[in-house]
Amino acid sequence: MRLGALVVFLAAWLCMSCAAVAEFTPVGMAELFPSDRQSKTTLVINKVLERFHYRNFRLDDNFAQETLLNYFEDLDPNRSFFMERDIERFTRGASRLDDDLDEGKLDLAFDIFRVYRMRVDSRIEYAMSLLEQDFDFDRSETYRFDREDAAWAKSDAELDEIWRKRVKYDYLTLKLADESDADIREQLRKRYEGISRRVYQFTADDVYQAFVNAYTRTLEPHTSYMSPSTSENFDISMRLKLEGIGAVLSAENEYTVIQRTIAGGPARQSGQVHSGDRIIGVAQGQSGEMEDVVGWRLQDVVDKIRGPKGSLVRLEILPKASGSGGRTREVELVRNEIRLEDQAAQSYLIEGPANAPNLRIGVIEVPAFYRDFRAESEGSRDFTSTTRDVRRLIQELEGKGIDGLVIDLRGNGGGSLTEATSLTGLFIDQGPVVQVKDALGKVEVEVDPAPGVIYSGPLAVLVDRNSASASEIFAGAIQDYGRGIIIGEPTFGKGTVQTLIDLDRYMPGNTAELGRLRLTMAEFFRVSGGSTQLKGIEPDIRFELGPDLSDHGERSLENALPWDRIRPARYARYRPLDVDVLRQRSAERILKDDGFRMLISRGDLLSEINQQEEVSLRESERRRESERRDRVLEQERDRFLRARGLEPVDEDADEVDEDALERQQEVIDRIQAEEAARILADVIVIQSAEDRPRAAMRD
Repeated sequence: MRLGALVVFLAAWLCMSCAAVAEFTPVGMAELFPSDRQSKTTLVINKVLERFHYRNFRLDDNFAQETLLNYFEDLDPNRSFFMERDIERFTRGASRLDDDLDEGKLDLAFDIFRVYRMRVDSRIEYAMSLLEQDFDFDRSETYRFDREDAAWAKSDAELDEIWRKRVKYDYLTLKLADESDADIREQLRKRYEGISRRVYQFTADDVYQAFVNAYTRTLEPHTSYMSPSTSENFDISMRLKLEGIGAVLSAENEYTVIQRTIAGGPARQSGQVHSGDRIIGVAQGQSGEMEDVVGWRLQDVVDKIRGPKGSLVRLEILPKASGSGGRTREVELVRNEIRLEDQAAQSYLIEGPANAPNLRIGVIEVPAFYRDFRAESEGSRDFTSTTRDVRRLIQELEGKGIDGLVIDLRGNGGGSLTEATSLTGLFIDQGPVVQVKDALGKVEVEVDPAPGVIYSGPLAVLVDRNSASASEIFAGAIQDYGRGIIIGEPTFGKGTVQTLIDLDRYMPGNTAELGRLRLTMAEFFRVSGGSTQLKGIEPDIRFELGPDLSDHGERSLENALPWDRIRPARYARYRPLDVDVLRQRSAERILKDDGFRMLISRGDLLSEINQQEEVSLRESERRRESERRDRVLEQERDRFLRARGLEPVDEDADEVDEDALERQQEVIDRIQAEEAARILADVIVIQSAEDRPRAAMRD
């Protein structure tokens, strides 16, 4: 994920409504030079990073060199425009860049961008000429679509060959979607013209923001800069109702990728939009033209997707499971307000798991750690909060006679630290929950705010790779106390704390607005002393679902803070569990489970796709490969659903039964929760046997 994605993270996350963005006029080359305001901003940023960033910051030659390389990668992530001689020419100036930045000089950054714009002109002109030619799709050759780690082209001829294959690849991808020749050529013309047009829309502030974010990303991935105009858009977004499709979006090479969907949002409720899917087209209403958005800046795609409540947006989706150049799917979503109550915790009952038919296991899904701070500040006594909702759900489940409880945190990206702390307090009597260490080394301990236990029975916590931040604090505390068993995948590994700093405060009396800095200023540590950063939470019982975790979460980000340890807090552990027997029993069940067989098959396929960097440009091979992947996914899914008494829903049909699709997705989503319930049932049975009075020995 490029840092440019992080700059508009919140707006992308909620896809909030706003007025359509005005059309830009091309920015003249003479306007692309640094200003005095940007020079002052750089000096302030340097001071703020030196004084307040959690990681020790030193601006030297090595840091400057890495900053330049990051800047090249952010401008040209797929290495399709710059050439090796450009890189060598400008990196020779890196030896003076640290001194320049120390003085607020930015000429090198703008020099690079002006050359980039010329390179884009040249490449787009060549791509357009290729669209006048015919392509041979019987020829055996491959295209490297992922060039992030490839060498920079050494000559114009080498770059020409890269673009020849790229245009052929783009054409074949649309041909496989059954587009006509005329439509394909017209769509690609618009795509390539759009790349050039968006580069011409970069203002001096845009160039500066791009460079500074390459600069801050060299230090740490969650620190980023917002220019004055970006800050203004951010403020507008914060004042708007949370209306949109409910999806976290990021930029990956030239695609807009769905990182995750938000509970209660149209994207998740549709059942047709999933993490890792790529958005390649956006259309408005039932009849609006589908606009190709490949190569667009993330913010421009967000502007197309967001809109007023009740309006329809159509997305052309390239599913992650289809791989590069697979079959696309059109999804209709009605924009809606994403309310706290839509993200509220919910519960259900699993009666009689197969390994313990007489037991009842309650499951509480917690999609976010939410708290209505506004209602609380206004004095409301019944403001919405995760802890309050979960307390009520526990009481309802206990009224139904549950023997154990599973807290499901899959897909929970975090939220309120206060809620993570108070929710932990429902399950422990008293004590510390999490430690927070700031940039000066000072450690503060967040403790259970309300002594006493709401639920003291057998407990399990279900997590996955998208459980982050506050989720990791809760799961880590439950694991450290030995209060419950953690089940699932290793979590995201987001253990840092950010704050938003208004840079104007550091230059009192200055009339020019400098923008804001999102700054990493602290780190979370578990009560046992280890951080949640990078490693996340390692489950007691791990579900091996296939996809490689090294390219996900904090582990995938360059310059992420390392895992660390501080002194443990003082706390009292509960009786430990012997998880070896539980692991063995779970592994034996999973081997025979149709649901896990489906999840593992899908995971293996996604791992195969993730590792692929090249794709065939022979049409017959591409069709054969696409059909193979679709067949693998459909066979395992259909076998599982029919075993559950459900007829599979064709998501690609002209008319999709939304209710049936929602039910199908619910059954799939509960595969892991049901195994977590069986694991907890094993815990209950084992503990009951250990606690049962033994008969007296006889001679």
